[in-house]
Amino acid sequence: RSSTSDLNVALRECMAALDLFLNNKFSDALASLQAKTKDSMYHALTYATILEMQAMMTFDPQDILNAGNTMKEAQATCQRFRKKSTVADSINSLVHRQSLEHFTEGFFNYSLIDLFSSLCVTLEEIHAEICYAECLLQRAALTFLQDENMVSFIKGGIKVRNSYQTYRELDSLIQSPHYVKGENHLHFEGGVKLGVGAFNLTLSMFPARILRLLEFVGFSGNKEHGLLQLQEGASSYSFRSVLCTMLLLCYHTFMTFVLGTGKGNVEEAERLLKPYLARYPKGAIFLFFAGRIETLKGNIDAAVNRYEECCEAQQYWKQFHHMCYWELMWCFTYKRQWKMAFFYADLLSKENTWSKATYIYMKAAYLSMFGPDDCSPFGDNEAELFRIVPSLKLKIAGKSLPTEKFAIRKARRYLSSNPVPLPVPPLEMMYIWNGYAVIGKCPNLTEGMLETLNEAEEALARSSATELLADDRCVIKLLKGLCLKHLGKISEAEDHFNYIYLNEKKIKYDHYLIPNALLELAILYLDQDRREEAIKLLEKAKQNYKNYSMETRTHFRIQAALHQAKSAPENGMHCGASAVS
Repeated sequence: RSSTSDLNVALRECMAALDLFLNNKFSDALASLQAKTKDSMYHALTYATILEMQAMMTFDPQDILNAGNTMKEAQATCQRFRKKSTVADSINSLVHRQSLEHFTEGFFNYSLIDLFSSLCVTLEEIHAEICYAECLLQRAALTFLQDENMVSFIKGGIKVRNSYQTYRELDSLIQSPHYVKGENHLHFEGGVKLGVGAFNLTLSMFPARILRLLEFVGFSGNKEHGLLQLQEGASSYSFRSVLCTMLLLCYHTFMTFVLGTGKGNVEEAERLLKPYLARYPKGAIFLFFAGRIETLKGNIDAAVNRYEECCEAQQYWKQFHHMCYWELMWCFTYKRQWKMAFFYADLLSKENTWSKATYIYMKAAYLSMFGPDDCSPFGDNEAELFRIVPSLKLKIAGKSLPTEKFAIRKARRYLSSNPVPLPVPPLEMMYIWNGYAVIGKCPNLTEGMLETLNEAEEALARSSATELLADDRCVIKLLKGLCLKHLGKISEAEDHFNYIYLNEKKIKYDHYLIPNALLELAILYLDQDRREEAIKLLEKAKQNYKNYSMETRTHFRIQAALHQAKSAPENGMHCGASAVS
């Protein structure tokens, strides 16, 4: 076993490796760690964490598989350093002991090392406990990446709960008056704040139906407490500070949009990013987040420049370029530059393996927006591309991607010999990724999108009636409603959302439209402080509809809207939530 000095050396070496990683020296970072991954818990954890960050950024199935296997190996390394009896039990007995007569007066002056020694627990063993819990936490995060429906997460609940319980006990320890800060305490406390923050924040976002299952086995989460813990972890100088920062950046710039109502704290994201961008001006990860922040601020041209700069910053990690291509595709969608959007969808379809079905669907979708005089860049045929989408279905860890399922369902109408074309497929997929919350900050982009939707609506009115007419009308109504809302035309937006609900019986296939129309109407009411009406609509959307496209994502958004609706106006705290600590 390593001594305390070896633990210090390991932490220094691992922080140096992270520094290399953040400077785009990816292979150097991994090489500096690899030799000690079997002998040092921090080297094993850091090595696996870098691979996990790669997987999180690229969504590449092979990256996800490699990261999962490596994290499992890191967990085994950490296990060797753990005390054979449960450390959490020892800590629990210390923290919750009712009488102080068990302690000597001098006990309170002991260092952290002496404290754990008195419990027959070494400093190394307590660090092994936090590293082991972190391995479990990161494996759970990978599970979520693979399965948005959370089935695997719940099935693996025992392992996740072990991590959760360990963080709870360690958090109780550092809150205890008996806790004395010792050497490396910042790294230890940073690990606790990362875990407590991640669990609280993530659990608070889960849809009610999933949360009920998790609460049954002892989980609970509080969004505000989670954010606070991560903010404290990010502001301290520790091994985990960059991880806390990146999780917060992901939350404010992605999770609140893709799985929320689009009300992320962009200003906070900018504040968090600023010192890292100053220290790593060519760091690809931070340039990417800088691009995302510009996107969310509505500065699309500035965002494009940042993403291009990100691609130029490094060539080793090609998969990371694909994240930029995905964002660039949407940037040009917002600008209605269909050929450029097609170009990036085409690049993704040829270079990235996350979801060929989605990429080909988007290629076909952009082709459908070309004018009569526009030539297909590569001679591709819109209908033929749509027809091959179902054959490209991919399963990751036995699960199909929700976005891919959506694309396949939409593309099926082209299997007919005389298909009815989709009216505005890229603009519909843009809704799935909450893109209207992005362009809503730019009246000129929103007005342009509304113009395109009006043209599509007029074309639909001129076309022959089909069994899909109601579906197509309602798709356009939903998207127009969002544009009208962001342009301040509240009454018109309300009418568009209500139109969908009133025509529910006429919708043949796109049943996702009804709960989402109710959700958007509820969010509109929330913006007007019509809370009671909003809550009723959200409950209706949550309770009355099931088995529709992107259902789990819609439930995540409903949960976010309910959280907003039920938050006390004076302090924004979530009613009735309990924190991990």
